[in-house]
Amino acid sequence: MANRHLQRSIAMQSLFEWDFYFLLEKKRDMESILKKNMNQFAPGVEEFPLAERLTRETLENISQIDVFITKCAPEWPIEKIASVDRAVLRLGIYELLFGDYEEVPPKVAINESIELAKTFGGESSFRFVNGVLGTIYREMGEPMKDDSSEKNRKRFEAFREKKEALEKTSAPKEEK
Repeated sequence: MANRHLQRSIAMQSLFEWDFYFLLEKKRDMESILKKNMNQFAPGVEEFPLAERLTRETLENISQIDVFITKCAPEWPIEKIASVDRAVLRLGIYELLFGDYEEVPPKVAINESIELAKTFGGESSFRFVNGVLGTIYREMGEPMKDDSSEKNRKRFEAFREKKEALEKTSAPKEEK
């Protein structure tokens, strides 16, 4: 298993565990969850910068990520989505929306998420994950589909603007 794939796998499993405790209303520190999983699944390896960054930044952006899950899977309330699928989607959406395309191109992020869903999810998890991430990718204008041309960068910037507008409209209204 490649080091990056292993780190992504550990990040997804850590997000799954964090979500499990969150649903039980028991706070758990992501740092301790991640450290435990690193020791369990990759004993002897000291540093996991990718796994650490993925978990930290996914949690930092989780409210925005969950908005996209809700919009792209309207027939599945987020709390009804299987926990593993939810963790895979959160990680995949983070990489699609907030990741560095030079490091992980969008199609690689989607393919990695599909592989995680196949490995850890249910029988049809990979199809569900592919559908949600594919919808987001198409809404983004399919950045880097052919190459990293200026045209694709402009389409991606236009998508980011749409995303920001969506976030503003989905923010909770203040009571007077």
